[in-house]
Amino acid sequence: MNILNKKLLISFTALMLTVVSPASAEKLRVGMECTYAPFNFKTADGVLSGYDVDVSKGVAEILGLELEYVCQKWDGMIPALLANKFDLIIASMSITDKRKKKIDFSGPYRDSVGQMVARKDLGRDLFDSAGKPDPAAFKGIKVGLERATTYSDWFEQTLPSAKVVLYDSNEALYLDLMNGRTDVIMTNPMKAHLKFLSKDGNDGFELAGPVIDDVDYFGVGVGIGLRQGQEELRDNLTGALKTLIKNGSLKEYALKYFPFQIHNDKWAD
Repeated sequence: MNILNKKLLISFTALMLTVVSPASAEKLRVGMECTYAPFNFKTADGVLSGYDVDVSKGVAEILGLELEYVCQKWDGMIPALLANKFDLIIASMSITDKRKKKIDFSGPYRDSVGQMVARKDLGRDLFDSAGKPDPAAFKGIKVGLERATTYSDWFEQTLPSAKVVLYDSNEALYLDLMNGRTDVIMTNPMKAHLKFLSKDGNDGFELAGPVIDDVDYFGVGVGIGLRQGQEELRDNLTGALKTLIKNGSLKEYALKYFPFQIHNDKWAD
């Protein structure tokens, strides 16, 4: 090999190392609860896992990002993003008009719905024959809701006379339902089935009433939150999510935790 070719090889090798070096990857901090199984939670040995975590890693691989995870309580999630404590929210946050007044979102990567979970011996129908909530049926019972969620917003506007107890975590929400401190909760039905209803000893509870997919409150789906004014990053995140839908990865992530996919394939169009 002549001297010129050696110099070209050395230059090319140096260029490739620069391109693929982890040190050159853009580093972004991701905020999530870290307690919201099966979407984002820590395993018994402290490993951060869940559907949201899988999605974040898939997006990072496509965009060449390095991620650092920051655990944050839910009701402080948006204020922490705006205070620059992290750069992205990947925490099963529904895309709603109310939130879009403060932050921006990528396209959706998961369905966003709600459903009641109640004691089987509650002894009343919470919804009428048309599937509408019956305000009279909620009199005299306590409803548990996680603070600062789309579920609490829905109750505040739809059933303002209901007696609501607010919780700072999903775990406390389920614990008080089990202990009889509340009679009904509203949460994500996928999570309720996996984390609560399917567990031994919880056969005294059931999903009550229809799945509620009110777009005005629950939005078009769950997306990645980011600060406003970052259109290029937002579009790149959306493009990466569409790639994960098209190549089957998003469905693969869901099947690790659920017996079905939890996104709409049309979101890739």
